[in-house]
Amino acid sequence: MPSVVDDKCQSCLSCVSVCPVDAFRKGETMVVIDPDECIDCGLCISECPTEAIASADDADEKWVKFNAEKAKEWPQA
Repeated sequence: MPSVVDDKCQSCLSCVSVCPVDAFRKGETMVVIDPDECIDCGLCISECPTEAIASADDADEKWVKFNAEKAKEWPQA
């Protein structure tokens, strides 16, 4: 399962720098993860200082949907 970002994201971009597949998309106030690009390596989860990233298995379904929807709209981070 891909990783998912929730509303604790502060758009610090620490996670973006460790992603080996460029799965992050950037909005005005936060980033999301494109579930089609994420390889579920987990590197971003441990890198996030606000604990805003989790496995989709552990995330609220609304954030799973939010990430998938916004990843189609927002540009690559």
